[in-house]
Amino acid sequence: MTIQSAKGGRRGRKELAMGLLCLTLAALIVLALRPGTDGQLSTFSLTSYRGGMTIKAPDMVMQTSSALLLLAALAALIGTWQLLRGTARIATLLAAVSAIGISAFLIWATRGKSLNLTGMLVSSIVRATPIALAALSGIYSERSGVVNIGIEGMMLTGAFLAAVVASITRNMLAGVLGGIAGGLALAVLHGILSIRFKVEQVISGTGIIILALGLTSYLQRAVLNLRPELNQPGPAMPAVAIPFLGKIPVLGPIVFNQSPIVYALIGLIFVTHIVLYQTRWGLRLRAVGEHPRAADTLGIDVFRTRYACVLISGAIAGLAGAYMSIGSAGRFNEGMTAGKGFLGLAAMIFGNWNPAGSFLGALIFGFFDSWQEKLAILQVGIPSDLLGMTPYIATMLVLAGVVGRARGPAASGQPYDKL
Repeated sequence: MTIQSAKGGRRGRKELAMGLLCLTLAALIVLALRPGTDGQLSTFSLTSYRGGMTIKAPDMVMQTSSALLLLAALAALIGTWQLLRGTARIATLLAAVSAIGISAFLIWATRGKSLNLTGMLVSSIVRATPIALAALSGIYSERSGVVNIGIEGMMLTGAFLAAVVASITRNMLAGVLGGIAGGLALAVLHGILSIRFKVEQVISGTGIIILALGLTSYLQRAVLNLRPELNQPGPAMPAVAIPFLGKIPVLGPIVFNQSPIVYALIGLIFVTHIVLYQTRWGLRLRAVGEHPRAADTLGIDVFRTRYACVLISGAIAGLAGAYMSIGSAGRFNEGMTAGKGFLGLAAMIFGNWNPAGSFLGALIFGFFDSWQEKLAILQVGIPSDLLGMTPYIATMLVLAGVVGRARGPAASGQPYDKL
């Protein structure tokens, strides 16, 4: 009874805190954002300009003051309901409050101005892609019991090799394969260190990051800067519109007019879900990550499974790096991954080590990455350095809201000794 009461008390405090958060948000919208907005309009353009294709859609125009009042009323209603009745679905409530706060800020930021909302959402998908690929990379490795902190280094190596190979061969597919090979090479190193020699996995991953950062920085200055033709893979990989679907207003440009690697990401999400939860090998993979001793007793080769998953993880990380260099930037830049591998691990934790949930987490981080760029263009009066911190602040807030309930594979990070 004492334990149950303690748990109930903790849950009551969370519900109270969420209710007060909603009411605080409502007050901030009314007192901080609404003043001075009377008579102003907020315009969100839904017309898309992508890949030489223009897809027209009517603008979404609203009275700034009225829209802010409506959102404040909604936040106050949710907060009042939470205080009076309460709900245990804290994550859902947090998502709703976040959506209200983001919408209110965007409406305020576009008062008397116009923002291309479709373009912002397209940019969110583009920026979320390497994060989502890094999250999938982490899922394969950690589901088998091997922590892969080195995803960032594998991405960086993949980005470098993709740019060089594509520059030499003048072939994007060859560049992508080169990026995958770069990720695989470091994955082999991580697998040998952490599985065979049982090196602390976090230390091994950190060493791989330092190795990749130092090696690519040196090669950038010693080779690519002296021979710039090795860093000219050509224009970034163009978007490919799916016939008919790509012309659907708003939805078409966001989902059906993207880079081939974005389509590959969507395919990988479905494939990973099927492999993990609907195949015998996926069941064995999860068993190795949860209880390797029991899996070994049943005849499952723990070492082979872990090696295979680490290699798959490295290949996907290399693909993420290739996307950043030849798929998006059109060249390799020193340190261009800029923490995307770590954001991918955060998205993996947010998604509770599941592909669909991790993709949702990546979309959130991608949105905030795009958001800070658009707000800088709108000149909302917030310093650009502070706006640049937005994706990482969002990462901490999201993880603070969900990490307490996330549970990774039980044997993740634990080396296995065969009896």
